[in-house]
Amino acid sequence: MSDAVPSGAAGPVPAAPDPAAPAPLGPGPFVAVVGASGVGKDALLGAARARSGPDAHFPRRAITRPPGPGEDFDAVGEEEFAAAAARGDYAVTWSAHGLSYGIPATADEAVRAGAAVVANVSRSMLDVLQARYARLVVVRITVSEDVRAARLRERGREPADDIARRLARADPAPDRRADHEVRNHGTVAEGGEALLRAIRAARASALAASALPGSPVIRPLDPAPRGGTETP
Repeated sequence: MSDAVPSGAAGPVPAAPDPAAPAPLGPGPFVAVVGASGVGKDALLGAARARSGPDAHFPRRAITRPPGPGEDFDAVGEEEFAAAAARGDYAVTWSAHGLSYGIPATADEAVRAGAAVVANVSRSMLDVLQARYARLVVVRITVSEDVRAARLRERGREPADDIARRLARADPAPDRRADHEVRNHGTVAEGGEALLRAIRAARASALAASALPGSPVIRPLDPAPRGGTETP
């Protein structure tokens, strides 16, 4: 089975806030799903999205390459991406492995409305997201290295040498704590359910915080959709 467990790793001491910086966005949480290539992030996101309610928003990323089998994102050219970024169409952007990635600005709108925004992001972007959103929740997806290597070979996007370099690549944010860890060693349905529990926990925490004096009020989390039950 796949497990969602709180992570006890301590994070770095945060820097003093910049008084000139804009206030972080809220009240909804931004749930950053991170993990090395091949751990199954997109598959679990798809499974969680299929069972989520309207209080969770899964923005569709833009990436400057064609999608592979089973992938769900907006494929755009480099010039189109640059123009969209200049217009402010993306909440956040980053580059990795020669590609550009963007989270659409609808993410900011959903956070302001109190939804839990859930997205697959680069671990190198966590500090940027921490500064942008008042409630950042990090969910790390993990799997054994043997399984990860097999998945990278099966998807066929890279030659063997590139896969070997990817497997050997250091974590870009080794000291950044994760709030939850999903051990993706079971079925996609089990992993998606574990991720959904972490998302609902993030939304419940935001709901509790909104009850504090002076905090924006958000409505309660919708019940699980029909056709399935949550695993305790």
